[in-house]
Formats: sequence, C-alpha cells, structure tokens
Amino acid sequence: MKPTRSSYDVVVVGGGHNGLVAAAYLARAGRSVLVLERQRLTGGAAVSARVFAGVDVRVSRYSYLVSLLPQQIVRELGLRFATRRRRISSFTPVGDGGLLIDTGSATRTRAGFARLTGDDRDFEAWQRFYGMTGVLAQRVFPTLTEPLPSRAQLQDIVGDSATWAALFERPLGETIEAEFADDTVRGVVLTDALIGTFTHAHDPELRQNRCFLYHVIGGGTGDWDVPIGGMGALTDALATAARSSGAELVTDCEVTAVETDGVATEVRYRGGAVAAGHVLVNAAPYELRRLIGEEPEQPKPEGSQLKVNMVLRRLPRLRNTAVDPREAFAGTFHIAESYAQLDRAYREAASGQIPTVPPSEIYCHTLTDSSILAPNAAGLHTLTLFGLHTPARLFEADPDAAKAAAVKATLAQFDAVLAEPIADCLALDESGAPCVEAKSPSDLEREVGLPGGHIFHRDLAFPYRADNADNDPATRWGVATGHRTVFLCGAGAVRGGGVSGIPGHNAAMAVLESPRVT
Repeated sequence: MKPTRSSYDVVVVGGGHNGLVAAAYLARAGRSVLVLERQRLTGGAAVSARVFAGVDVRVSRYSYLVSLLPQQIVRELGLRFATRRRRISSFTPVGDGGLLIDTGSATRTRAGFARLTGDDRDFEAWQRFYGMTGVLAQRVFPTLTEPLPSRAQLQDIVGDSATWAALFERPLGETIEAEFADDTVRGVVLTDALIGTFTHAHDPELRQNRCFLYHVIGGGTGDWDVPIGGMGALTDALATAARSSGAELVTDCEVTAVETDGVATEVRYRGGAVAAGHVLVNAAPYELRRLIGEEPEQPKPEGSQLKVNMVLRRLPRLRNTAVDPREAFAGTFHIAESYAQLDRAYREAASGQIPTVPPSEIYCHTLTDSSILAPNAAGLHTLTLFGLHTPARLFEADPDAAKAAAVKATLAQFDAVLAEPIADCLALDESGAPCVEAKSPSDLEREVGLPGGHIFHRDLAFPYRADNADNDPATRWGVATGHRTVFLCGAGAVRGGGVSGIPGHNAAMAVLESPRVT
C-alpha cells in the first residue's frame, strides 16, 4: 500500500499513539493528512500482542499503564476507550512482612505503616506529601493541553513556594530525606522518579524531579490506570478515529528522509516521496536529526529499563501469608526498591555492571481487567515486570548475554519474596516453553525505534518555556524543532513521555495556529 496523493497538508511520520492523535485532530479540522508507519500495524510502543504461541492472551507488549491521557482527548475524538483505577496503590514486601498502600482505607494503610516503622510519623508524612502532590496535579495537569506557560507563569499556577522549591528547584532526595525516616518508605516514593530514567535521588540536573513530576500529575490525580482491553485498545480506537475523520494511514512504509527549506517540505519513503505543508515527527529528536540530515545529538539518549512479560497459570504464593496475592499484585509490587537498594543499584550500573540486587516493580493486568484473556485462557494471569537501573550501556557489548544475566538476577530477587519459585507458576506455550518474554533497551531501539531504548525519547523536560522564548506556534505548544514546517509530535516534545496523546494534541494545535503552507 502506498499514499494515494502526491501532496498533503500534513504528513505524520510514525503511527504511534501520538501520531494518531495528531492525525485525528487535523483530519477533523479539514486538513488532508497522511500517516506513514514503518511497522505492519500502527500503535508503536502502545500495542497489544499474542506473544506466546498457543496462549490466547493479548499482552500490552511495551507500554502498559495509562496516567497522562486527558479525558479531554478521549471526549473530543469520540474514543471508545476506558481505563480502570486500581484501589491498591502498592505492596512492598519486607522480610516476612511488608507495606500495603490501600487508597480505599486510610485506617488500613496507617496500620501497615505502624507495623513497618513502629509509629505513625511516616504515615502522617505520607499523607502530607501526597496531599501536596495531589494539589499540584489538579493545578498543573490542565496546563498540559494548553499553550506552554512560562516558568514564572507555571510557578504562579502551582501557587505554593514550598512545593515549587521541593519539586522544581532542589534535588528530590533532599525532600524525601527530610520528610520520611524509613528506608522502605523513602524507596517507594523515589521509584516514581526513576521509571525509564537513569539517575539518582540527588542528581543536580533534576532528571529525577522531572520524571517524578510527570508521574504524580497524571489525570489531575497521579493515578496510573489500567487500559481496559490492553494498551492496543487505545491505539485501535485512535486509528479508527483518524481514519473515520479522513486521515490516510499507510503501514509497511519506512520514512528515509525529511527535506525542507522552510517553505517546501518533502517526505521520502522507500519507493517514493510526498510533499507536505507541515511534517509532524512522531519519533525521537535524535531520529529526526538523522532524517533531516543533521549531525546526531550527543550524547545519544539512554534508556534504563528491563521489561519482562509473563503469563501465569496462577498467582504465586507470598512469604507474607497475611497478604492475599490478589491484593499484593493488584497494585505496584515493589522488589528490592528500598532507598538504599536503589542507590546501590544505581552506583553499580553507573560503574558498568548489572546490579547484584536489581530493583523492579510488577503489576498484574488481569486482576483489574480480564478482558485481555480469550475464553480458552480464562483463569490465567499476566505479570508485567519493569526493571530499574538497567541502562543501555550495560547491553552494548553483548546484548543477548547481558539481557539473560539481567533477567536471571531480577527474577531471583522476585523469587526471594515468594514462597515458591515463579517458574512453578508460569504457563507454557504450545511447545512447552515457559511464557516469559524480556525486552532490554537494545530491543526497544531495534523493534520500536527508541534511541538507546529511551521510553521518553530523551530526558523529560519541565512543562514550561523560557520567559524570553519565541512566541511562534511551535514554541508556544512545545513542539518546535528549529524548522518552520517540521514539528515534534511524539514523546520527545516538551510535555512528552508516557502514554498521553498530549504531544499529538499539541502538535495539531500548533499546525492549526500556523499560517497554512501550500
């Protein structure tokens, strides 16, 4: 399949969820829109797949939870898509005990803190701290689908100098250490600052703060919700919205170059080329520089995660017999993520070795949404493990061997908190092999085009623009590339990262505010 025309108002490079959002908005506004996707199907990293032969389960293969997708986008595009909130926020095993955070019962959560720490002080600090981030989320999240505020404007929106200093000016570790005493509790807080981001609590560049901010403002609540039907349900709905609005989606079509002089713009693909008024690039800025013929940015982005997909015959039994596995795995299940363990793992990885005690966290989709199971798979469960502090550099010399070693060490830490080996609970595929699939940063670069396996395309940015920034549409919406007719519409835009659709929405708004290019 090839494009049906020689020119379009807008060509979107990459049919991931952000590209589809942009295409749907622009086609609804009457623009001629072409989406070019190199894979056989649209969806990018937000897809579901039947990963294991003979096991009829639709696994969210790469991205797996939703926090940043505004209901505004769902409503405006008429998406048949919904998420479901998880009552259990997290469970952290500690020895034969652990800490269960139940958002539906403050009394129960308080008792868990008391058993772990011996008093109420960290529970009360927890309530204060997340009360503060809750207010922050209510104020900041609505700005993500508006023109970028300046730094001074966002500070006024936040409206609290202590909150601003804690999250926008000082390393997050200072706040965590001042607020919380217990090593486990400190670690639970810090993990949201490290998802896909190789850094530490006291990083002076505040990478940890930026990552933490996006994790706690999503949806105006900070909740990380389960996509009903799996992640592919979102991108299927977006593809339907884009097509029904008039956008043309072409798959199996790899873009090889983007050429522009600021007026005329052409997109080249294998086998042809099309002219475009605007080009929206749903790929990393690093990849855009290659397409446009510029020197690659240095250093190259570096992702830092290990994703392991599993299908289980049954949930494993825990060493902590007081907690039902159906509760423990319903939220985020933390493994080796105390504050000290996270710091040790970071330092080992920074020195070039796979952490001896790899930190990770797990969630079970099927406890919240069993619709991803076919009738013949009823009773099975999925577990999604996300490993921290496994930067791309560890996989460069021998990707396969490094991945095998990382998976072995990570699953060994999982086994350490179970009453039985996880291997005993795994389902088997039609050939009798255990249902385990792992993805390293090297795999993500090769399979879905993420440079260095960076799930956010590059380090996240605070959601504001410089006070002296230009006022052109692309800069106002945080999608500028330095080229008049080429905008970012993926996770590498300002206010990118995660499954949100926000960069796609904002790129579309920038196009609609720009002079029409013919």
